[in-house]
Amino acid sequence: MIFDTDIFIWIQRGNPRAAKLIDRSGERFLSAYSYLDLLQTAKNRQQQDYIHDFLSSFGFVSLPLTENVGHRALIYIEAYSLSHGLRAGDAIVAATAAEHNMILVSSNAKHFRPIQGLKLQVFKP
Repeated sequence: MIFDTDIFIWIQRGNPRAAKLIDRSGERFLSAYSYLDLLQTAKNRQQQDYIHDFLSSFGFVSLPLTENVGHRALIYIEAYSLSHGLRAGDAIVAATAAEHNMILVSSNAKHFRPIQGLKLQVFKP
C-alpha cells in the first residue's frame, strides 16, 4: 500500500483508526512527494527528525519521482484538472501508486476517485 499525506496527518492528530491501518499493512510506501510534503510542514529540525524517525521505525519506503511517474502525472493533470480540480501533488501521488500497481490509501476520495484505473482505498477517520 502507498499512503497519501493525509493519513500521516490523521496519525499526528491521534486518530486510532489511522494508526491501526498502518499497523495492519504489511508493506508501507509513500511517494517522494508525500515525503516532501511532510517535511515542509515541520516547524523546526526536531520535527523533521521526528518525521524521519517515524517513517524509518515503521519501515516506510519512499518511492522516487521517475520519468514514468512524471509523465503519468502530466496525463492525469490534462485529463482531470479542469473537470475535477486535480492538483499537481495529488497527480504525482496517484501516478506513483499507479506506476507501482499499488493501492493508494487516502481519506481524500474526492481528489482521487475520478482517476480511471487507480486502485483506491478510502480511509474514513
